[in-house]
Amino acid sequence: MRSLSFPPALVALIVCYVPFLALLSEFVAASSYTPGVRRATTCNGSPDLCDRSFGNVTFVGTHDSYAVGVNNLAANQDYNISQQLKDGIRMLQVQAHNQSGTIELCHTSCLLYDGGPFSAYLQTVKSWLGANPNDVLSILVVNSDGFPPTAYDSLYKSVGLDTVSYSPPSASMPASQWPTLGTLIDSGTRLITFMDTNADFTSVPYIISEFTNIWETPYDVTTTFDCSVNRTGGDPSTQMYLINHFLDQMLLGQPVPDPGQANETNAVSGPNSLGAQLELCVSEYGRNPNFMLVDFYEYGGGSVFEVAAAANGVTYNPSTPIATPIPQTNSSGSGGSNSSLWIRFSYWRTLIAVFVVILVVGTYLFYAADLSTAALANELALHL
Repeated sequence: MRSLSFPPALVALIVCYVPFLALLSEFVAASSYTPGVRRATTCNGSPDLCDRSFGNVTFVGTHDSYAVGVNNLAANQDYNISQQLKDGIRMLQVQAHNQSGTIELCHTSCLLYDGGPFSAYLQTVKSWLGANPNDVLSILVVNSDGFPPTAYDSLYKSVGLDTVSYSPPSASMPASQWPTLGTLIDSGTRLITFMDTNADFTSVPYIISEFTNIWETPYDVTTTFDCSVNRTGGDPSTQMYLINHFLDQMLLGQPVPDPGQANETNAVSGPNSLGAQLELCVSEYGRNPNFMLVDFYEYGGGSVFEVAAAANGVTYNPSTPIATPIPQTNSSGSGGSNSSLWIRFSYWRTLIAVFVVILVVGTYLFYAADLSTAALANELALHL
């Protein structure tokens, strides 16, 4: 029998390439996503959350996250979204308006507060996601002027967020059927976008209908928080749910943020606190809320994140630094930080009060002058 022989050049080529092919196969195996095989070891800051369903995690969110500013009655936050995300916020709520055909982030009206184009906001989100590969983030869009989902799709594609967005298998899913955080991270679909109106699963599946998947508690609360179902488009017993925990006050008949109570509102415990509302909701529904929207999240010194950690059964580290409240002014004591916010809102109250007084007095003088003119005309008519 004749033995096989290979040219020396071929043997050398095989010897060189076999180790390379072995390394390549290992790389492909490591980089490909296999359902059921989890690679992420830390998810949203904790290894304990990797095997937890997205529908069984409590996230802290910022109400009107883009509405940032000092001495601005329409602002709900003190820090921009880069700082919010750095500190641990994992749901960003926005209010989208039509400004000359573009999607602009405005508070009620772009004349009242214009937070800039949504495209710039999304670019910041994209950068943050790229720098934080082990985090899942949600965006909640209040589609105030009824843009079609394709308009949002265009913006997402322009900044590259469409490829990292999660598309569910159906338009609505029970809370128990959402994928785990580890699965979302491993598959590279770490952005979950909900929209309150005009979502269309058939045209843009990753723009998810909020109220077919989530119900909300009442908002614009000025007294006591409760856990009643305020808005929904499905069965609340199986949906995820969101608690609106930001306290307002009435000013000239309109609800505006009440920063004077921010420490108490965001607290772990106490009357009307975030912790108290969470406990109330758990007692009524037997499960934790999935999202907690707050104003001025840094007030309470991280208390909102402590509430979420307790709900998720993970350890809260109070030494983890977050942004500090705006420095107190001419005040002292435990309520000092609240007082500083109260001062800057009092400034606007004073301006509004002065405007109202000028309006009332001006109207009175106008009518008084008009009556005087009429009386003088009558007097002249009698003597002519």
